[in-house]
Amino acid sequence: MKNKKLDFLIFSLIAAFLFWNCSSHHKTLPRVKESPPPSQEQAFQEEVSTATEEVEVEPFPSLQENPINQIEEEDPSSFLEEALDAYQDALLAWERGDFETALAALDDAYSLILQLKSPLDSTLLQGKNDLRLLIAQRIQEIYGSQLVTVGDNNQTIPLVENKHVQEEINNFQTKERKYFEEGIQRSGLYREIILDELKKAGLPEQLSWLPLIESWFKVRAYSRARALGLWQFIASTGYRFGLKRDRWIDERMDPEKSTKAAVQYLRELHSLFGDWLTALASYNCGEIRVQQTIRHQRIKYLDNFWDLYVMLPRETARFVPRFIAALLIINDPEKYGFNFPQPHSLFKYETVTISRPVKLSTLSQNLELNADELASLNPELRYDATPDQQYMLKVPVGYGEITTTRINSINRWIPPEATYYLHYVRRGDTLSKIAARYKTSVSAIARLNQLRRVHLISPGQRLKIPGRGNYYTSQPALELTPEGEKLVYVVRRGDSLYRIAHAFNTTVQKIKRGNSLKSDVLYVGQKLVIHSGKPEGAVLYTVRRGDTPFEIAKKHGMNLNYLLSLNGLSIRSKIYPGQRLWVTPKE
Repeated sequence: MKNKKLDFLIFSLIAAFLFWNCSSHHKTLPRVKESPPPSQEQAFQEEVSTATEEVEVEPFPSLQENPINQIEEEDPSSFLEEALDAYQDALLAWERGDFETALAALDDAYSLILQLKSPLDSTLLQGKNDLRLLIAQRIQEIYGSQLVTVGDNNQTIPLVENKHVQEEINNFQTKERKYFEEGIQRSGLYREIILDELKKAGLPEQLSWLPLIESWFKVRAYSRARALGLWQFIASTGYRFGLKRDRWIDERMDPEKSTKAAVQYLRELHSLFGDWLTALASYNCGEIRVQQTIRHQRIKYLDNFWDLYVMLPRETARFVPRFIAALLIINDPEKYGFNFPQPHSLFKYETVTISRPVKLSTLSQNLELNADELASLNPELRYDATPDQQYMLKVPVGYGEITTTRINSINRWIPPEATYYLHYVRRGDTLSKIAARYKTSVSAIARLNQLRRVHLISPGQRLKIPGRGNYYTSQPALELTPEGEKLVYVVRRGDSLYRIAHAFNTTVQKIKRGNSLKSDVLYVGQKLVIHSGKPEGAVLYTVRRGDTPFEIAKKHGMNLNYLLSLNGLSIRSKIYPGQRLWVTPKE
C-alpha cells in the first residue's frame, strides 16, 4: 500500500513539473481593465494596437534551419500516397465525364510514382508497379469510353458541293490539274490493294481515293510535317499501328502494310466520331486536336463537320473539301472538264528471302532489269538496298530462282553511317558561315531543317547539316601505325580522347588506362597505344591499291567486324596502300 502511495506521489510531482515547464513558455495575456464603452473609432484603433502587441510573427525559416537534405529524405511512401490521391481524382473526373481533367490527373499520378525511389527489396515496389498498371489501364479505358456506336452513315461519305468544295474543284481544274491527272494515273498501281483491304474492313470504297489528296499516290511522298508514304503517316502514328521503322526499312512506304495500318486507323476514327467527314479531318491533324475543337464549341455538336470547319487549322479544314472535290470529279470527270489518262497496271511479283545487304541497282544489273524496277517493287527500303537481316525481297514474276542463284555473287553493300551530322549554333554563327565550313549550301541546310527565314538562327540551336558518309568531312580519317606488336595513334591538332576512342571502336577509359594518363589533356605529337599485344594467330597484311576491308576479310576468311575490331577500325575508316593490318588467315 505504501509503495502505491509513493508511486502516485512521484507521478504527481513529475506531472506538476511538466505542466509548469510548458506554461512558463507561454506569454501571459495582458489584463484589460473595465472602462466605459469607447466610440467606434476608438474601438477600431484599440483593436489594431492590441493585435499589434499580441501577435508574434515567426520569422521565415532560413535555408540553414531547413536544409535541402531534409527535402530529399522525404518518406518515399508519401509519393505513393499522393499518387493514389491523384489517381482517385482521375476516377472522379472520369465519372463526371471530364476526360481532360481525368487524363491530367493520371499524368500527375504517373509523374509522382516516377519520383518514388525505392530499393528492390522495398515493400513499396509492389504498390508502385500496381499503380503504374492501373494508370495504364485507366488511360486505355478513358479513350475507349469515348467511342460511339456507328450509325447508318458507315458505308457512304456525304458529297456536299458548297463554296469550299467548289474552290477546291477550281484548283484541281487549273493550277493543280497536272498533279491530279498524274495521281489518277499512278492510282492503278495501288487501288486494287486498297480496295481489297477496305472491303475486308467493311469501309466505304470511296476511301480508296484518299491517297490522291494525301500524296498524289506517291509512295515516297514526304511532307513538311514529316509525314511519309501513300497515307502520310507520321512516325509515331506509324508505330501505333504496327509500321516498322529502322535504319534499313520504313514500312510507311510499303503500300500493302501502310494500307492495312491506314484502314485500321480510319475505322478507329470513325468509331470515335461517328461520321466520316469528322473522321477524315482527324486523320489529317489527329483526333486529339479535333476533340479539343469539339469541346470548345459554343453550340452543341451534332455530328456535322461543317460546324467545325472554321475552327480547325486551315490545312485540315481544306483537307475534307479537297477530298469531296476529288470524289465529285472522279465520279463525273466530263462534267468538270477532265479526260483521265489510262491508269498504270498493278505490279505482279514474287518474293525471295535474302539475308545480306546488296544494292538494288547492282542486283538489277545482274538480273538485266531496268534500274528502278526493283526499287519500285520495294519502296520501303530506305537506301534502295536489302538489310543485313532476313528480308522478303519482291522481284518480277519469273525472276525468283535466278535471283536466289546470283545474289551470293554480288558484293556486300555497306551503308553510309549517316546522311547528315549535327551542328550547334554558336554566337556569331550565320548559315552562310556554317554552309562554307561544311562545304554545303545555305538552301540545303534550310531545306533539311525546314527553316523559313534563313537569317534567324540562335545560339544553342541544333541544325542538321547535309552530308554523306564520314562525319569528319573537313578532317582526314584517323589512322593507326603498327609499332612492333602495338597499334599506335599520333595525336593531331583538334583531337580529343572521345573522338579517338570513337574512331577506333574503344573507350576513353581503356585508352587512359593503357597509356597511364591521369587527365584528358593531350598534346600534338603524343603517341597513344590503342591496341597492344599480337592477336593470337594473327599476321600483318600490307594493304594494296584497290583493297577494301570487306575484300581483305573475305580473302582471309574473316568476319568483317572482327577484322575492323582487330585493327581499331570502324565501318567509316579509310585504308590506304602500304598500311599494315592484322589478319588471321585460314589454316
